Amino acid sequence: MRYDLVIFDNDGVLVDSEPISNTLLAGYLTELGHPTTYEESVRDYMGSAMHRIHELVEERSGQRLPADFDDVFHARVFAAFQAELAAVPGAADVLKGLAAVGAPYCVASSGSHERIRVGHRTTGLDAYFGDETIFSAEDVGRGKPAPDLFLYAAERMGVAPERCVVVEDSGPGVQAALAAGMDVYGFTAMTPEAKLSGAKGFFGGMDELLAILGT
Repeated sequence: MRYDLVIFDNDGVLVDSEPISNTLLAGYLTELGHPTTYEESVRDYMGSAMHRIHELVEERSGQRLPADFDDVFHARVFAAFQAELAAVPGAADVLKGLAAVGAPYCVASSGSHERIRVGHRTTGLDAYFGDETIFSAEDVGRGKPAPDLFLYAAERMGVAPERCVVVEDSGPGVQAALAAGMDVYGFTAMTPEAKLSGAKGFFGGMDELLAILGT
């Protein structure tokens, strides 16, 4: 393989959670008096840490979201995950292929540790990740598009940033990877190439990824 570590985003790359979470986020923000469509939620918040939602809402409206916003939102998301969530088609095959050749990988997500684990347990992807290979924006001071999370994951995995490759499906995630000095490939299942500007390459199906990574 051309890289020493593959860093996966989680939502939209490993678990097909973005349609669920953005539908719920748009609905909840609208309920709270901040009218938001599904398309606007994907455009503005997909790939961002929770603090970014709070910052954008306050910036635009001058109002703060309720103190329990994160707890209520996550409760709704977790309930929907248990009923509806599936792995991204082909994601398990990619992880299995990397494991088969001993290629190191991890996940670095804007989501909370609980969100990552709920998603993995629900879809069966927990079989491919131990605690030592799961990293969350909760672990660092700033989430994507800041590079902190990817740099933290690389450090904990013992790999230099320039030897890492990131698999992302959001603009903030691509920006974070580039800022960390890492190559990044953009997954275009939900996001057009134009919104993943700077990526080294693009792919639309997980069945393409192992060849891209050179395994």
